Amino acid sequence: MQRQKIDIAEIKELASRFTLKDLEWCITQQIEAGENICKKTGDHMEIINELAKANFVRELVEKGTPLNEAIRELARRIRAFKENTEDKTGQ
Repeated sequence: MQRQKIDIAEIKELASRFTLKDLEWCITQQIEAGENICKKTGDHMEIINELAKANFVRELVEKGTPLNEAIRELARRIRAFKENTEDKTGQ
């Protein structure tokens, strides 16, 4: 499994700059048209992944979680997922 770099600063910036609705629209546009107004650089899957992570963070923020704590929750879930995946694949 290829390790993907996580750009926390970019995710934090996207989650701060755009609403939940904006991020959802940008994900849809990236999937359907191959471009969006929220994030313009990176390969197609990298853009979708970062938008989805920013969307998760923004959702927590809109529910009242402070931004930095929402970022930490994202990181915790990513680590837990990776650990679970590595346990199942034996890597």
